[in-house]
Amino acid sequence: MPLANFSNLDFDQVKTTLKDYLKSNSNFTDYDFEGSNLSTILDVLAYNTYISSYNANMVANEVFIDSATLRENIVSLARNIGYVPRSRKSARAVVSFSVDTSNITPTPATLTLHKGIVAVSSGSFGNASNNFCILDDISVPVFNNVANFNDISIYEGTLLSSNFTYSTRVPNQKFILPNTGVDTSLISVTVKNNENSSASVKYSNQDSLFDIGGNSKVYFLQEISDERYELFFGDNIFGKALEEGNYITANYIVSNGDTGNGVSSFTFSGRLSYTRNDTTYNVTDGISILLTDLRASGGDTIESVESIRRYAPRIYASQNRALTANDYETLIPARIYPETESISVFGGEELVPPQYGKVFISIKPRGGDFLPNIIKQNIKNKLKRFAVAGIVPEILDLKYLYIEVDSKIYYNTNIAPSSALVSSLVQNNSNKYAESAELNKYGARFKYSKFLKVVDDSHESVTSNITTLRMRRDLRVVLNGFAEYQIGFGNRFQVKDPDGFNIKTSAFRIDGVPQDVYLSDLPRPDRESGTLFFFSLPSIGSQQPTIIRRNVGFIDYVNGVITLNPVNIQSGLIKDGQTIIEIEATPSSNDVIGLQDLYLQLDISNSNFETVVDEISSGLDPAGSNYIVSSSYPNGNLVREGGRGSIVRSSTPTTSTSYTSPTQTSTTSTAAVPTTSTSTSSSSGGSGTGGGGGY
Repeated sequence: MPLANFSNLDFDQVKTTLKDYLKSNSNFTDYDFEGSNLSTILDVLAYNTYISSYNANMVANEVFIDSATLRENIVSLARNIGYVPRSRKSARAVVSFSVDTSNITPTPATLTLHKGIVAVSSGSFGNASNNFCILDDISVPVFNNVANFNDISIYEGTLLSSNFTYSTRVPNQKFILPNTGVDTSLISVTVKNNENSSASVKYSNQDSLFDIGGNSKVYFLQEISDERYELFFGDNIFGKALEEGNYITANYIVSNGDTGNGVSSFTFSGRLSYTRNDTTYNVTDGISILLTDLRASGGDTIESVESIRRYAPRIYASQNRALTANDYETLIPARIYPETESISVFGGEELVPPQYGKVFISIKPRGGDFLPNIIKQNIKNKLKRFAVAGIVPEILDLKYLYIEVDSKIYYNTNIAPSSALVSSLVQNNSNKYAESAELNKYGARFKYSKFLKVVDDSHESVTSNITTLRMRRDLRVVLNGFAEYQIGFGNRFQVKDPDGFNIKTSAFRIDGVPQDVYLSDLPRPDRESGTLFFFSLPSIGSQQPTIIRRNVGFIDYVNGVITLNPVNIQSGLIKDGQTIIEIEATPSSNDVIGLQDLYLQLDISNSNFETVVDEISSGLDPAGSNYIVSSSYPNGNLVREGGRGSIVRSSTPTTSTSYTSPTQTSTTSTAAVPTTSTSTSSSSGGSGTGGGGGY
């Protein structure tokens, strides 16, 4: 008899295949396979085949990291290529407080804040109260009856401890932390010769075999089942091995992840004490309120299986070295700075002019918009382990490229309950698109056709839309000092009018001119470059400009770069406490990209959505005689609203850019399309401060 061929694993198909197989056997001629007991036997065989094939398929899936579904299997597969998934992260806050010891007897010389819980969030935050801890005791001296605890870093979660005794008589002994939700970056491991020993040695976590020897006091870490972690130690070749009777203590914080982010109000809940004449006294009085120097941030959930699938193979491919831009983009989020939300890396050879031997890195952290200088330096130091000698990393501040839209939304009045409802739905859906993963990252692209579909699909009454785009960057300026400015958009500018006024800015004031001025452009005949000029207007909507100064800078339409010659700016638009000039341009392509170090955002707050009755679809004017036509190429006013003394409330905090000295220019322009800003100062005396830049 022929061998049965199972082409799929469907139960009915399996049963049919078995039935056909038996029918082909002469011993079962004229059997009734549907009504006989043989039908029940076929059901059992089909079910057994179905279940066995399903189990075999699932087992095969769990063997490969791309198809595995169980976290412990994915983690195990990642472990085989040397990847340890990112653990849950505790939110960190910085607080300060003082203790008045004038009423404490006997008078203390020092006060000690004991490790463990120090503060709780006042009331409830996010319908939950959060504990915040410190990892080690902190002692401060008492001066003039006051003990000041300044800049204390506290971490959300509960401090726990696990102890182990190493024994050679226990085969395959494991040191497993029994709790889930451990923040592995805050684990502290100490080893004593035995349980009764008073001296202990602190061991540090190591994630590679480089730079360690047989006497290195290190431990290794790996995730096991149920999101728990196992510690293991060296073998006297890579790391010092444990000896019989060694007593291991692991202190760690069990965190709730991102639930602690944003907490800014705390109540003291710690333990203070001091020792005099071998007697320990607890302090409960004279404790001030906790002042929050830095609200809680940085908390995060454990790395998802999707992230593990993405980064594990890439880390293995990089082989712990940073050669290409992809290597940097993989190593920094996975090994160096896990708080990275988005990252862009490009080589100095791509710049104009080239800067060989440099790699430029721009990082968007979670829960923030810029990296403190100390974190930048830490990242640079850690990169030395992976980078090639002679390659200098430069970390750039976050720079925003905003997209603003003007949308005329045509709708059928017979279907729409009201124009307000249509407008609200369009704005809500546009806001969802603005917050989606397609934008809000480096290397993002605003997809014009997708956005048009978002508008059209907002309500069944929408018949069409005419949507135009404009790009905006905010140029941060230096007041009362001469400085040169350069800002890039990363996209080609569209020359809409050969007579100029393609660039629009908000109002500002310059030295020697008593009224508000604006900046605009005059293209050359080739429309690839042009000059800049200052002008004034009697009112925002006026079309009668007065030229104040010509040739104050130049514009590169092809590369989307604006360069302003040294100028003394007196005032401008106030945004988040910074003086800026809003600069607007029309992109040559409606698909706008966030090139290299530009972080792309759709600015809904500065966009316009206007509903227009579609009289043809509504049946009000079938012939279209009075149809309202919306231009696809509007130019509008010559300038942007706002300016001198105005205050803009920003939905996105701006980043500060360090001032540059007269002898140092911060240049981070890009290759074909420079995107970042440069500012240099100048003065008649050859000294002073200047600066500025875009953000």
